[in-house]
Amino acid sequence: MRKKQFAVIGMGRFGSSVALSLSRMGFDVLAIDMNEHRIQEISHHVTHAVSADSTDEDALRAIGIRNFDVVVVAIGADIQSSILTTLILKDLGVPTLIVKAQNELHGKVLDKIGADKVIFPERDMGLRVAHHLISPNILDFIELSEDYSIVELKATGQMIGKNLKQLDIRAEYRCNVMAIKTGSQMNISPFAEDVIQEGDVLVIVGKNEDLTRLELAYQEG
Repeated sequence: MRKKQFAVIGMGRFGSSVALSLSRMGFDVLAIDMNEHRIQEISHHVTHAVSADSTDEDALRAIGIRNFDVVVVAIGADIQSSILTTLILKDLGVPTLIVKAQNELHGKVLDKIGADKVIFPERDMGLRVAHHLISPNILDFIELSEDYSIVELKATGQMIGKNLKQLDIRAEYRCNVMAIKTGSQMNISPFAEDVIQEGDVLVIVGKNEDLTRLELAYQEG
């Protein structure tokens, strides 16, 4: 089976991080940026690195951008270039287009012009930090929609030795425990009788306000 090929446009902090991560995972990665210095820095770590203007349709055609399975537009503060690049890539028929947005309005525009997925790295990181500040036991936070999210909660002292029925997180906080991680093992369909052990991580889904109540209740664990 052929491995997916990725192109990442914009070698700022976010774009270069995505390109490096994909490359370390063993994927073919093309890095694109107008800045020659950035291209030189990344060139030894990815499959190909090209200095090009992503708002130049002829330049993108010459690169063969449409042959890539996924293109990530990680352009920084230049919203106009981000939108124009997205329009060109969509017109060229790129199969999957993922675009970084600076703000909600930028995201709405990208969505309307055909981006397959719009991501908000700064906002998402801010959410993770905020939830970690509420409860240091929160290991990760993933926003599913405006109202619902998933958290990974490290078992606190109040939980250890109790089973899910005793904790009754669904009744108390209207949240559902989707899985329990024990070391490298993942229990994806935990029973009410399953006992929480020290070091366990609970994967919990719920409404944002309910998850916040849960985090606050277990913040001192």
